[in-house]
This record gives sequence, C-alpha cells and structure tokens, in this order.
Amino acid sequence: MSKQHKDKAREFLQNDSYATWHDQTFWGVRAKRDTMAGNLPEWETLREKASQIKRHTLSHLDRYLDEFSRNAERNGAVVHWASDAAEFNETVLGILKGHGVRKMVKSKSMLTEECEMNPFLEAHGIEVVETDLGERIIQLGRQKPSHIVMPAIHLNHDDVGELFEREGISHEKGNHDPVFLTQQARLSLRHEFLSAGAGMTGANFGVASTGDVVVCTNEGNADMSTSCPKLHIVAMGLEKLVPDYDCLAVFQRLLARSGTGQPTTTYTSHFRKARPGAAPMHIILVDNGRSTWLSDPEHWECLKCIRCGACMNTCPVYRRSGGYSYSYFIPGPIGVNLGMLRSPKEHAGNVAACTLCQSCQEVCPVKVNLAGQIYRWRQQLPAFGKANPTKRVLSDGMKMVFSHPLLYKTATGVLKPFHSRFKKLEK
Repeated sequence: MSKQHKDKAREFLQNDSYATWHDQTFWGVRAKRDTMAGNLPEWETLREKASQIKRHTLSHLDRYLDEFSRNAERNGAVVHWASDAAEFNETVLGILKGHGVRKMVKSKSMLTEECEMNPFLEAHGIEVVETDLGERIIQLGRQKPSHIVMPAIHLNHDDVGELFEREGISHEKGNHDPVFLTQQARLSLRHEFLSAGAGMTGANFGVASTGDVVVCTNEGNADMSTSCPKLHIVAMGLEKLVPDYDCLAVFQRLLARSGTGQPTTTYTSHFRKARPGAAPMHIILVDNGRSTWLSDPEHWECLKCIRCGACMNTCPVYRRSGGYSYSYFIPGPIGVNLGMLRSPKEHAGNVAACTLCQSCQEVCPVKVNLAGQIYRWRQQLPAFGKANPTKRVLSDGMKMVFSHPLLYKTATGVLKPFHSRFKKLEK
C-alpha cells in the first residue's frame, strides 16, 4: 500500500532545519507577491478581469479552438489534435521520426510531465534534454519536480554540485559556487542546443485571434530551443487559449507577479511561424481529460489555472510538507484538485492536505476556488470508498450535537465541570 500524504509529510518534517528553510523560502516568495500586488492599485480589478476572461474562453472553447487552429495554419504551422496522453506521445514521436530527429531539447512543460513524454520517447531511442536549469537538474537526478515553477527548489547548491560532478557537467571537484555551477550548466546546454534536431516548448498562452504561442521564461531557454534546431514542436493544453492580445496583456501583468514576485518574466517569447529555412512549426493541442473536466459543474474552474504556483507558495501545508508528499505530480492546492479530477481513488489521500484556510484562492490570479473545491471533494469521499471511518463517525456525531440545541446544551453542561478543572490545572 502506498504511503498517504500524512506519512510522507511526517518523513519530510524529520529534517527540521530543512523543513523550516522550505517554509520560509516559499513564504518569502509569497511576500514578494504581496509587494507586487500592493504596488498596483488595479490589482483586484486585474484578477477579476482575468477570471472573467477564463470563464468566457472556457465557456466558448470550441469557438476559440477553431479560431486558433485556423489562424495557426494560416501562419504556416501544422496543427495536431491529441485526445489523450498516448495520442500526444505518438504524435510527437511521429513528427520526430518524420524529420529523422534523434535528439530533442525542450523548455519546461508541465503538460509533457503529465503525459510522461520523456520516458516514452527515450524508450523509442529519442534523447530528450531539459533546458530549464531546474528541470535539467531534476532530469539528471532522475527525480520529479517538487514545485511547478521552481522544480529543483528542494536541492541546495551542494546537492547540485555533487550531482554535476557525478554526471560530468562540472569538472572542478568541490566547487559548489552557484555562479560557477550555472556557468557549467550553460556550457553543457549550449552543446545540446547546437546538436539537437528539434526543440519543444510548452505554451503559457495561445492567442486565438492570431494563432500565436506565447512562452514565458527567465532563462531564455525557450528561445534557444527554437532558434538553434530546425524543427519546433509546441505542446499545449486546450485550456491555454485566450481570445486576443488585449486579454493576453491582463495575464501578462499577473503571471510573474503572482508566481515569483517579479514585474514580468525576463523573456516573453511569441511564436507565430517557423523561421526562414526551418521546418514548419508543429502545434499539438492536447485534451487528456480536459473536455470531461470542463463538464463538471463543481470542479471545472481548475481549468482557469495559469500554473503560476502562487497557491503552493502560500499554502501552509505545502510549505511544511514538501512537494514529494503529494501523490500527484503537481503538488499543493491546485495539484490536490487536478489529481482528484484525474483519478479520485488514486489521489484521494491528498484532500486531507488542506486546512481550508482559503489563502490559496485569495492569492490565485484567476480566482480559482481551490479550497472550496477541496471541501467538495471531501464530501465526495464516501462515494469513492475513500472516507476515513473514524473521521466519519466523529463528523456524524458533531453534526448530531450541533443540529439539536437541547443535545448541544446538555453536552456542554456535562463538560462544563471538566472545563473548569482544566482551567485550574493550567494555573
């Protein structure tokens, strides 16, 4: 039987100094977010506007998917549709084989993590190289991301230095200076960029009115992944669409401020067509359950998420239990909800990882009702056969007491002498 969140959280907390550092680090990012929000008088207006745009777009998704695909094809891109992870992986493999590609570099994409693309391609003889520094560290260490924006945040510079030495990235033993390690990673990745036959990016946004794909990074690795190889493949979930550039501007002001406390990402790259002399750009639009989730009246709002990570940074449970305590590959409040949408029986243990403090939905830039949805999932646990019997008995007992005033009065009367006794003991 796999370990529950509480068990893995207990293991995480055994290293008290690290757990404290983890908590303080993410609370610091949350504080930066608050500073950024406080500097914009229109912050709450932007959040409301973003929420409305997402609600409108998802409510008219068929229309915007059609508009986006038509405009992308008019620009010269080749648009593919994938109903699930298997079809997505096969589509990517088919494109790479069609162009004789044996190595592909890629920028960060949670969608490819969701579809487990890397191991699939590697099993078919395709080398995949992550180019986001955090993702590259995770890949070399054969690990999964512990945060969707800062995937290697659980490792310190000594961990990274030792890893780079083992993998031949760093040749200066014992030099774990972060600047030096970053330079070594850059030199290593430069070779990968220049020798790759294809580059893949995710998509922060797809602009329906123009067919553009917009990718936001702080390292420029998406630009390198698309400017060196002659083939560019885009992996994009259906929910990433926005209607036009006016709408995009709203999200651009919210994304980095919410996620990392920056005014904007260092690079905001817009891809419309392949550069001259390169192969046509391929865009793969992926469903993988999204159309089903969209029809769920209680949980569809998770599709509004723009993957900024703000909910994780503020969550007291995530900060004190770490990303690896969750069973779904995306941790934190949004991961609890997405995991339940994916497989309620497999990920039901995560719904206890929430205090219902609602801090997550207070900072969410698109106002996803994260805590509200987790509460609803808890009410559905009996239907999934995942309700904790002890908690169920206690809850039913409390409901009985609170629903009958006379019973409540009697119970509190019986307990009153004990309360007085405890008060005396405290003194």
